[in-house]
Amino acid sequence: MSNTPANLKYTKTHEWVLIDGDVATIGMTDYAQGELGDITYLELPEAGSAVSASEPFGVVESVKAASDIYAPVDGEVLEVNDSAVTGPDVINKSPYDDAWLLKVKVLDGAASDLMDAEAYGKYLDEVGH
Repeated sequence: MSNTPANLKYTKTHEWVLIDGDVATIGMTDYAQGELGDITYLELPEAGSAVSASEPFGVVESVKAASDIYAPVDGEVLEVNDSAVTGPDVINKSPYDDAWLLKVKVLDGAASDLMDAEAYGKYLDEVGH
């Protein structure tokens, strides 16, 4: 099974979320980066942009594929990890630490349908990963 830290929440589209008060830090899971392979390009919204849960907010490209990145919550982008944009291979090296993508001010109740690490692990097993 992929590395799934217990302090994070997860989506079925393989994003992770760390909720701290009304701020959500968002990134791609270890599973997602492993499936994509060597990541070569990352496109993210600017600070001040709105994101909507289950809607794409960015694009990641690898040597194998291009994929949308989906917002796990509704909110406003507070900060973008520019070092991940300029060096997207950091997602392969450190998906849960150095490669966070966005910090978002979360709207009330916007994070209610996220999975914990155990549920995400079961989801990966169910979908054959």
